[in-house]
Amino acid sequence: MALKLVFMGTPEFALASLNKLAEAGHELCAVVTAPDRPAGRGQHLRPSAVKQRALQLNLPLLQPEDLRDQAFQEQLQQYRADLFAVVAFRILPPEVFALPRLGTVNLHASLLPKYRGAAPINWALIRGEAESGATTFFIDEQVDTGLWLMQCRVPIGPDTTAGELHDRLAEAGSDLLVETVAGLESGLLHSKPQEGEVTRAPKLNKEMARIDWHNPAAAIHNLVRGLSPYPGAWTTWRGRVLKILATRPHLTSSELQPGFLFPGSYREELLIATGQGFLELLALQPEGGRAMTAAEFRRGHAIHQAEKLD
Repeated sequence: MALKLVFMGTPEFALASLNKLAEAGHELCAVVTAPDRPAGRGQHLRPSAVKQRALQLNLPLLQPEDLRDQAFQEQLQQYRADLFAVVAFRILPPEVFALPRLGTVNLHASLLPKYRGAAPINWALIRGEAESGATTFFIDEQVDTGLWLMQCRVPIGPDTTAGELHDRLAEAGSDLLVETVAGLESGLLHSKPQEGEVTRAPKLNKEMARIDWHNPAAAIHNLVRGLSPYPGAWTTWRGRVLKILATRPHLTSSELQPGFLFPGSYREELLIATGQGFLELLALQPEGGRAMTAAEFRRGHAIHQAEKLD
């Protein structure tokens, strides 16, 4: 017998999970997502990705501003759901996650307890991990600390970007969530405490994304791909912000000081000295401009001998 579920999620990462749960034949009593927010130049209200899909599926929709609001909680109670499934949503108060009889399951984009926090995909890449994955667990009062249910592993290539890993984990995680729900439905899946090294994945801010050219080329390459396509690693050039979107590290040493930019031997090359080796810039975006290749950038900007990025 299929379970009665309430799904909670907001961004595109949650879409695959919503679709897979609907396809699995469970009764989706309602979808909970964030209120519409102003976006774009006109600051028009824009619905979340999950709201748009819920409307297409003709599912009841809740968009509470305050998760502790009594009226919202009473609405949830009326659905008498067996389980809440949460993917990329807000921190739930105990009076919400304790409502369903089987509990509240969260899908997290890391191999917990590694990378607990708001930006697990980004930090796994920034720190040069060769593997990531997804975890399902029961939500409790502490963030990302609840009892384990299931995990899946996803390899990370040396040039994998945050955008690419996001899409792969969204897909792999959606299958994991469906498998988890099936295991709870059958009663054959049992939870256990998390084990292993705990690492943090704090929310990103602008200063974290600023490139320090004194770091090794490999570390800067990891920062760039860990922040690509959003929010983008950045530096300054001629007093303006320059986003670095794609790079290739080289171990060859350079006599230039870190941060100095110089044209390579070929017309399409753009190289920069780092604290260890040099970095080839493959794609970048000047402030107020569009994203472009290094070759396009060189055609549009005269590079002076040993200009410096800060």
